[in-house]
Amino acid sequence: MEPSPHILVVDDSADIREPLAKYLVKNGLRVSTASGGQEMRRLLKTSAVDLVVLDIMMPGEDGLSLCRMLRETTEIPVILLTALAEETDRVIGLEIGADDYLTKPFNPRELLARIRAVLRRAQAMPAKADAVAGERIRFDRWTFDTARRELVGEDGVAVPLSTAEFRLLGAFVKRPGIVLSREQLLDLTSGRAMEPFERSIDNQVSRLRKKIEADPRQPALIKTVWAGGYVFAAEPEEVAG
Repeated sequence: MEPSPHILVVDDSADIREPLAKYLVKNGLRVSTASGGQEMRRLLKTSAVDLVVLDIMMPGEDGLSLCRMLRETTEIPVILLTALAEETDRVIGLEIGADDYLTKPFNPRELLARIRAVLRRAQAMPAKADAVAGERIRFDRWTFDTARRELVGEDGVAVPLSTAEFRLLGAFVKRPGIVLSREQLLDLTSGRAMEPFERSIDNQVSRLRKKIEADPRQPALIKTVWAGGYVFAAEPEEVAG
């Protein structure tokens, strides 16, 4: 029997954090809690966490900074808790890779449903290829440096990538040869809360092709799979050093 998913609730308010933890445990989840970024990092080092519920409005390191750190260093799904009036924070949270958000005050039952939905999508996601787990990845005529967020050509010239293009290319190079649906690419780049803009994936692919393909009209690296999505057809390899 598989263990229950492990949820980490990060909120500086014990009045929210502790009752929420009890509710989630009562509904079959394992739960750890943290009052801020320092505790969160400690727990992540010592425990396998399946999903982080993260409050945005916290003193010191806020939830947006912590979400950005999580997205840059892990693939753990993140659900943000936001103040009702802070629409800008919600948008920024989705842009930096949060998987979903819920506004305060919220119904714990709705949060539980969102947690389960995000976990189902994460479990259905194709795994990354072990061979390309490093920070610098070479494919075709390019070197993709995920730490510096750069794409460098054979001539040593860096090609600028938008945040969306960076995430999209990262999803492709770490899953070569795997057909990724638009829904999966949406999960990997923007989070399902951006679902109304699902067709934007096609636009992002088009823009990325113009930067990396020798002939964007006849793409050889990012190929369209009819009724399926897209597949990265190159053979990426990790660059040592």
